[in-house]
Amino acid sequence: MTNTGEANKERNREIARNEEAKQVAGSTRVSIWAIATAVIIGGILFTLGWLALR
Repeated sequence: MTNTGEANKERNREIARNEEAKQVAGSTRVSIWAIATAVIIGGILFTLGWLALR
């Protein structure tokens, strides 16, 4: 019984580590998309402003 309980605990720890890794990867992916979108929109607004001043 003790061995089974320890095996379940270790399995649960491994699952938790895997889930944490997935969350970190997902958060990083979202952050990269957010930064890229902000840069693109900023570039468009800068270009429109620059053209308006010319």
